[in-house]
Amino acid sequence: MARHVVAKADEIAVGSRKIVQVGGRDIGVFNVGGQYYALANKCPHEGAALCAGVVTGLVLSDGPNDYKLTREGEFLRCPWHGWEFDIKTGQSWCDPNSMRVRQFNVKVEHGEDLVKGPYMAETFQVAVEADYVVLDI
Repeated sequence: MARHVVAKADEIAVGSRKIVQVGGRDIGVFNVGGQYYALANKCPHEGAALCAGVVTGLVLSDGPNDYKLTREGEFLRCPWHGWEFDIKTGQSWCDPNSMRVRQFNVKVEHGEDLVKGPYMAETFQVAVEADYVVLDI
């Protein structure tokens, strides 16, 4: 499994997304409440650019004229047919038993951890003696 740096963490603000191309695939990276999630930018229903859709919440109802918006910012609505998908799981809300958007693992890592390698710089002993910097080679 190859790793790809796609953005600095602060480039994707809470409630926003960034669509990136990795290995020939378009992938949407979403920041939901400070947690990052990545979904394929292809609706499994009919192939729309899913990650360009509206980010919304889940509408629940206990009866006529009684609607509540919950889990705001956690659902993605397909721009073609309005199918909704849970950003955190990729699960379709319209067909939860058989429809799911592909997810990718995503995490935030410190830049210094990404570039570790067998690189060693030559070091020298340095001391300060009576206002003079002395370098020992």
